[in-house]
Amino acid sequence: MSTDPRVALSVLISCLEEHLSAVAANRGARDASVSAAFLAVADSYEEYEDALYESYAEFLPLTVADEDDDDDPYDPDGLNDGGGN
Repeated sequence: MSTDPRVALSVLISCLEEHLSAVAANRGARDASVSAAFLAVADSYEEYEDALYESYAEFLPLTVADEDDDDDPYDPDGLNDGGGN
């Protein structure tokens, strides 16, 4: 049984709102609620994209970065060597 894209979109929006709340209330570099919210956004985004494809054969213009990707701009430990500043 496939997921209704509207339901998946609602879940994604809710996860984005939770992420914003977690970031706004961030209690430090290793705040578990921010990390959990980040992963929830990534998971719900993939669910929405799958539902969209199953129903309409359409993709979204974004991809979720692989956690093992060395070029991943998200660095939960704050150790990004991106330089610049």
